[in-house]
Amino acid sequence: MNLQPLFRHTLLATAISSAAYLPTLHAQEQDGKLLDSLTVYGSTYRNTATKTQLSPEETPQGISIVDEQALEARDADTVAEALRYVPGVNTELRGGAVNRIDLFNIRGFINYQNFYDGLQLLYNDWNLQPQVDMQAVQQVEVFKGPTSALYGSMPPGGMVNLISKKPLQESYNSLELSVGSNNLKEITLDSAGQLGDSDLSYRFNGLANSSDGQAETSENERLMLAPSVDWQISDATLLNLNAYYQKDPDMGIYTTLPAQGLFQDNINGDLDEDAYSGDANWNTYEREVLMLGYKIDHQISDNWNFLQNFRYQHGDAYQENTYTTGLAADQRTLDRRAYITDETSEGITIDNQLSGIVITGSIEHNLLFGLDYLKLDSDIGYENAAAPSIDIYNPNHYQINGNALDFAASGYSSQFNIEKEQIGAYFQDQIRIGQLVLIAGGRYDTYESREHGVQYGLNVDGKVDQSNTSWRAGALYELDNGLSPFISYAESFEPVSGLDRLGGTYEPSTANQWETGIKYSTPDKQTTGAIALYRIDKENVLTRDPNGTAYDKIQTGEVRSQGLEIEARSQITRNLNLMASYNYQDVEVTKDNSGLEGKTPVWIPDQTFNTWASYDIFNGPMAGVTLGGGVRYIGEAELDALNSDRVPSATLVDVSVGYDLGSLDSTLDGASVKLTANNLFDERYYSCFDGLNCWFGSERNVQASLRYDF
Repeated sequence: MNLQPLFRHTLLATAISSAAYLPTLHAQEQDGKLLDSLTVYGSTYRNTATKTQLSPEETPQGISIVDEQALEARDADTVAEALRYVPGVNTELRGGAVNRIDLFNIRGFINYQNFYDGLQLLYNDWNLQPQVDMQAVQQVEVFKGPTSALYGSMPPGGMVNLISKKPLQESYNSLELSVGSNNLKEITLDSAGQLGDSDLSYRFNGLANSSDGQAETSENERLMLAPSVDWQISDATLLNLNAYYQKDPDMGIYTTLPAQGLFQDNINGDLDEDAYSGDANWNTYEREVLMLGYKIDHQISDNWNFLQNFRYQHGDAYQENTYTTGLAADQRTLDRRAYITDETSEGITIDNQLSGIVITGSIEHNLLFGLDYLKLDSDIGYENAAAPSIDIYNPNHYQINGNALDFAASGYSSQFNIEKEQIGAYFQDQIRIGQLVLIAGGRYDTYESREHGVQYGLNVDGKVDQSNTSWRAGALYELDNGLSPFISYAESFEPVSGLDRLGGTYEPSTANQWETGIKYSTPDKQTTGAIALYRIDKENVLTRDPNGTAYDKIQTGEVRSQGLEIEARSQITRNLNLMASYNYQDVEVTKDNSGLEGKTPVWIPDQTFNTWASYDIFNGPMAGVTLGGGVRYIGEAELDALNSDRVPSATLVDVSVGYDLGSLDSTLDGASVKLTANNLFDERYYSCFDGLNCWFGSERNVQASLRYDF
């Protein structure tokens, strides 16, 4: 019996289910109306919020999507830049000069952990974090709130899933050359198509670039290659083979500056935005990452599907750097120490998903059963030594002689191993009863980790063996006028390592979120929006043991995050597209034994507001021109954990201008030029962990590109 499901797919999901391979379709006119661009991702695509091909609009939990058009219009070269206009997300926590790590917070909680095509990018919690270059990314999906019911151990604020560019059957090629601020030179290639008359299609993305860093004497350099092949083995079975290779010979800086001289008064005046507290002779960060993976997608029957997603990951990172230990009374001399990290990681991750549609009377169930596994093994070496101080107002960036550093005298020598292993089994049922959508799911995880070897001169052998069950439930009702009110509950957990003063192990740190709001979509999807209210309570946070030393911890801490998010996007006219978002959040330590109760953690602006408009000109002497512009407001944040001062707010302006050269002359069809400027007015803005460790935000950055599609 061929059952007819009632779930109403979006245009994207409908296209996915009807055709596994189609190229990107650009904005076009039909019956006098401008249609949104549509990208079909292939049958292996799964919506981040449900791990199914169903619509995000049917999901009673917050999710924001940054599509390919938005990424290209803003020249988003990093994950931080891609997330700048997403409500509830704060990026560039370590400023504009630090780009070797993807760090952001979502709904008030720090997140180092990205996903790539639904699989976790394995991170060793030190300095070897894999970064996926945006040249290989088609779309960015931000799943808000606790996500452990589907993904296991994760911070409670949410997660970011990077969707890769997929193979296409129709031929597509693009070559782009870019130059810009800080001596940027970049070339990118994107090629796709069918291999002859075979059942194979491919996608190849490549990038090579170099530039000076924002900080004085620093440089950036990258090579990235990302090939992918689809093999349509049969009408029911698709095999995707994919690889990702990235080499970063140089990745800017990682050092900090004091708040005095940035936005706090300093008797010596203000520091320049390219100020640097490190040393050119001792500033190295080299990283090399290789990922090999496959996806098997098999249609078992009309209503049941199996997907297996696998990735092997290997990475190396070597670092020479300095950190600040204090600011002298003259407010210009920084004391420093030098250190080395040498890290190697290897691991695998695999996710098995069985999904199906079952109809019982008037009730339709979209069922999902999953089993995933990850394992990471990482070797880490660390050395630390005294280093010369530096005058940040009259710096000598060539003081350190690596051969003269006395690492043996410090007692910080470390050579140890970190092992992680997680197994999770999960279940989800998305139910439709007419216009009512219900979702419920749960997951059981076992998590083990071990650190053993020599750390800071001491032999260690610490183990964590924890398990947790996470739940999720929600309801959404689709009204005839396009409004869909919803309510949901979700849980998350994070393993906690270490021992208390009695030698006991800790429980996982858990959190739960209640969220309610309204989603809106017109029938033609030309206008969409959402309003959400949320509250997240995180428990079992480590805090000081009142009966022990300053280093003894107990699990009595709690943190509460609550806020309002508003997001809207509309194709107002055939020429004008507008998006806007607003976020207000109130984050507070609600339980603590070390004086932090009632305080707000760092890196959390009280408000953010973003808006972006793009205008396409189709007729007249300026036909082929696309204008874009946006405003980002980042509210005040706390300077340090004790809330002793505030980091100032900032209002930043971004603009872009593109021109289709084919509108000028038909012989130039496929050629286009684009000019973008981020932080157009070069406003000084900042982020801080505490008064001694602050960073400048990204200075004005201008980039010009010439692209040819063929």
